[in-house]
Amino acid sequence: MKLSVVIPAHNEAECLGSTVERLVEALDADRIEHEIVVVDDNSTDATAEVLRELEMRLPSLRHVVNTPPHGFGFAVRRGLECFDGDAVAIVMADASDRPEDLVRYWRAMVAADADCVFGSRFIAGATIHDYPKLKLAMNRGANLFIRILFGLRYNDVTNAFKLYRRHVIEGLQPILSHHFNLTVELPLKSIVRGYRYVVLPSDWINRTTGVSKLRIKEMGSRYLFIVLYCFIERWLSRGDYARRPAPGPSSGEPIHG
Repeated sequence: MKLSVVIPAHNEAECLGSTVERLVEALDADRIEHEIVVVDDNSTDATAEVLRELEMRLPSLRHVVNTPPHGFGFAVRRGLECFDGDAVAIVMADASDRPEDLVRYWRAMVAADADCVFGSRFIAGATIHDYPKLKLAMNRGANLFIRILFGLRYNDVTNAFKLYRRHVIEGLQPILSHHFNLTVELPLKSIVRGYRYVVLPSDWINRTTGVSKLRIKEMGSRYLFIVLYCFIERWLSRGDYARRPAPGPSSGEPIHG
């Protein structure tokens, strides 16, 4: 099996090099066949130059350019259109996700024969570093709302750092989100459409360089739209999706890889 890693990047020249190098080092050390697909989303800094230099040294890296329209969701969708692997992980360019956790995701997917592996930063075994207090409070409120609405045990739907098999990405079409609400659309559709998933603790480290692209004030209505869309699909499509047996004790049961 081959793992693809999609990294959306908009003006991430300061941190992109170290992020990619650490990923390649961890995946090579575990002998995981892989490719890294960086999607340059209309960067105006030196991101393109950094990518060209990295590609000369790292055979598993390639980059694609996201043509208009731009935005986080469009950039991820561009990467999901062109990855070559049997499964794909979405990883942030700012080094907030640990490469070692991605290796654990991969091992868990193979061991449990899961369709998806979802991380949680808020279960035993996970650690968060320097999470802004306001953003943390809004995150926990949004996840609590989603958990109650969908009756989920899983408590970190909004985290982008997740792993999906190719047939899951194909089964989630059409993808609607233009922006960061894509991070909610993919896992909720996966759950609603009956794909098997396991949950692992995953760490999160706040960026030390560059600027966050998430604008909380602009995203509330977009997140709500996607959540309600998936909720309506859940109730109006009963019987349309065959729910598969869970890969662990129960669907969404946290496991440790």
